Amino acid sequence: MAPVGGSSIGDDILQRLQPSQEQWTTIYFIIGYAVGILFLWNIPYLNYILYPFKIITVALHEFGHASAGWCTGAKIEYINVNPDEGGVTGMRGGNPYITLPAGYIGSCVWGSLMIFAGFNLLASKIGTGLLGVALLLVLVYARNMMTRGITVVFIGFLAFLWWFDNAVALRYVILFMGVMSALYSLWDIVEDLITRKVNESDASKFSQLCCGGCLGPRFWGLIWFVISIIFVAIAVIGGILAFKNDQTIQIGG
Repeated sequence: MAPVGGSSIGDDILQRLQPSQEQWTTIYFIIGYAVGILFLWNIPYLNYILYPFKIITVALHEFGHASAGWCTGAKIEYINVNPDEGGVTGMRGGNPYITLPAGYIGSCVWGSLMIFAGFNLLASKIGTGLLGVALLLVLVYARNMMTRGITVVFIGFLAFLWWFDNAVALRYVILFMGVMSALYSLWDIVEDLITRKVNESDASKFSQLCCGGCLGPRFWGLIWFVISIIFVAIAVIGGILAFKNDQTIQIGG
């Protein structure tokens, strides 16, 4: 019998979704990074290894608020990151229905974009450039020394890798930052809104704004968690589809 059209299309889709050998390597790195981050996250003293990366992801969280503010006509006054891994963005105006969710979701979107870029050398360079621009904007609006210091150091680190034209290192650094940012966003949502209630979270403010708190911040936290998971899944699937014909990385001259 001739193959059914639907089955043929389905087989073609499954074949396109089958990762290449190089893509499997990238996926293994994603899994390895995730396991390593989750391991270090909860080990006393060893968790300090992740501290500077956590601060960068908090900066991206706040940049999510700020970028949503710019898109909705807000005037950004400051972006600050605190030593306790918290942050705050001051703005006037804007649409709170968009700016409030943009922290958690924006951080995961950035992470997903970096994961997507991590499947390709050129995309990694572009992703690094975009990350550098985002951190420069955070630096412009920073009003405390910690935010300024950590962004300057990380921008310098990215510039160092770019200067030496080490595309392979850039690729795996941007991939690590993508996994870190996505995981941090997901963990933040789970810890702050689902497993325990934080009185002054973005979701609590959003809940009061939308329906006077009738649904509660945990409901919105769960919605944002699902949205964030979808973005990460799209990033991985998109990386497989977009860079299917990539060649294996060659290290050296």
